[in-house]
Amino acid sequence: MAMKLPANIWIRRQQCPCGDWKCYIRYEGEDQASISARLVKSETVPSQLSSESVFTPYVGQIFKSDEDAFEYYSNFARKNGFSIRKARSTESQNLGVYRRDFVCYRSGYNQPRKKANVEHPRERKSVRCGCDAKLYLTKEIVDGVSQWYVSQFSNVHNHELLEDDQVRLLPAYRKIQEADQERILLLSKAGFPVNRILKVLELEKGVQPGQLPFIEKDVRNFVRTCKKTVEENDALLNEKRENELLELLEICKAMAKRDTEFVFDYTRDENGKVENLSWAYGDPIHAYSVFGDVVSFDTSYRSLTYGLLLGVWFGMSNHGKAIIFGCVLLQEENSHSFSWALQKFVQFMRGKHPRTILTDIDSGLRDAISRELPNTKHVVCIWHILSKLSSWFLLPLGLHYADFKVQFDMLWHLENISDFEHQWDLLVAQFGLASDKHIALLYLYRASWPFSFIRSSFLARTLTADFFQSLETFLKRILGAQTCLQVFFEQVSNAAYSGSRAKEGMQYLHIKTGMPIEEHAQSTLTPYAFNVLQNEIVLSMQYVATEMRNGSYLLQHYKKMDVERLVSWTQDDEQVHCACKEFDHSGILCRHSIRVLAVKNYFKLPDKYFLLRWRLQNSLGTIDDAHSQGRSEACAQVFHSLAATLLTESLISQERFNYVHGELSGLLEHVRTMPVVDEFSLNRTTVNEFNDP
Repeated sequence: MAMKLPANIWIRRQQCPCGDWKCYIRYEGEDQASISARLVKSETVPSQLSSESVFTPYVGQIFKSDEDAFEYYSNFARKNGFSIRKARSTESQNLGVYRRDFVCYRSGYNQPRKKANVEHPRERKSVRCGCDAKLYLTKEIVDGVSQWYVSQFSNVHNHELLEDDQVRLLPAYRKIQEADQERILLLSKAGFPVNRILKVLELEKGVQPGQLPFIEKDVRNFVRTCKKTVEENDALLNEKRENELLELLEICKAMAKRDTEFVFDYTRDENGKVENLSWAYGDPIHAYSVFGDVVSFDTSYRSLTYGLLLGVWFGMSNHGKAIIFGCVLLQEENSHSFSWALQKFVQFMRGKHPRTILTDIDSGLRDAISRELPNTKHVVCIWHILSKLSSWFLLPLGLHYADFKVQFDMLWHLENISDFEHQWDLLVAQFGLASDKHIALLYLYRASWPFSFIRSSFLARTLTADFFQSLETFLKRILGAQTCLQVFFEQVSNAAYSGSRAKEGMQYLHIKTGMPIEEHAQSTLTPYAFNVLQNEIVLSMQYVATEMRNGSYLLQHYKKMDVERLVSWTQDDEQVHCACKEFDHSGILCRHSIRVLAVKNYFKLPDKYFLLRWRLQNSLGTIDDAHSQGRSEACAQVFHSLAATLLTESLISQERFNYVHGELSGLLEHVRTMPVVDEFSLNRTTVNEFNDP
């Protein structure tokens, strides 16, 4: 009989990009138990309570549910050298099950079995010896809420209790979690014998022989059981995958009829079945004309149920928000499949290639990009690399891993290529990693991830930790539920259409320096971009600019908290260029260049340094951003005036102060409970009413 088909589960790709099929990734910060819980809800991992928090149960102890009580008693049993099982339960028509009996695993006696009609029947010795240790529960209703209390408890055993290294081998505590099950099946299909599989798992987990949470017998039984069902189950999964892909294809066709700008394409395999499917949305396609300079192609997730790889194309808007340009589902994770995905994406985006594309490390994807996007800079996202470090180096480095991670972090931040090469050699020698395959992999991709190699590449702040985290959060949110492909498509569609129109929630930022450059930038840039530039303007005041003989400037921090920077200046074309290359990297002028322009008596930055992608108004049309900004400024001025007057009047006496404080506190609570609207609709008339005496 085939096993029950699971819901569609998305997990992070575990195959390591090093090319060794035996090597797989456990991501830093990723809780593998949470993946198991999503796969099989019935197989929950017992909470590992500390010995201090597990007390001896007592008569009268109350639990919210019988499952809570069983888990508590199970933890107590494990700490004390035995295991438990569920025995009798009693139910009534009114209360349902109202009594639960939990007993020691050695409670009672085995009933004699009929002997098999064989020449030499196996005589199995029973572990049951009539132990009387038990915990009985009774349900009661208190104020309409059901709860369970301990009605009987005995901790008297008639057998020896086990030590810690023995109790973990009891059947109740031997669990093969889903992540390990997948690995065991992979190794078994590759022809590994069971004893060899155990050795591989011990090495990968970094545990001593015999210290896995299961034994050879468990693995042998698991492999034997799976072999009986895997073929039939695979056939059912293939049928379900084909049906869902066909349904998703029909949804795309219906979407294209409703939205003429929605585009999709697909391929079929040699049997005529849907193989790959890619799609993109109308609004994001328009947004791509302005914000398609930098694209992040995320291929972190695959469907464990159907074996489909998910690729999502992201961009960043002028408000710093993620835009979903499109998605692709691929049957294979190879160069040919990635080439097809890239071809379709460029076709959907009307032939425009991005300046820069960010991906994870993947040799097939790298080869496809070099063929299909030869003039696009390929950058490997450093955050993907950092998430793999512990999986790659924690075991070989042991206690030295923490020091390695600190030095690696300093290494990838270096600005000079020669410095990187020198420090890399020192790092490899210090930690003895000359023959490590993952170190070799990182060095092979060195043109794509260290800052020294990509600092001249335009990334539009897509490599910031905040933006990467926002993409991670989004993907986890839409892929967390056990949903079919159709529901997944609806979730992505809603996010794509809303994301392409999303604006920064912060509509007003105070002027900090009073410099004309700052005031002009505030009226030109979105709040997101202005916030970044404003920080550079503030920091520019901490630098001394010394003019050189050739007309360039040497910038030095007054506290030597930054390295010296050389800024070149050309008056004829108002060209300013800093050695830090921040403008080349993000499209926002750096503090060093701003300082030089201030020395040159500029009251506003030249228009060329306000990129279209960061402006309030761009070719996508004006969306009342400038008017909203003006209304926000006027409103702020009104409130500042009122607050100043109110403060002056309230400080005249303690009575006045107490009254104002109480009223303002109440007013604030009232405002917080008022409904929030999407747009700030305060108009000039309302502002004028505030100004009237």
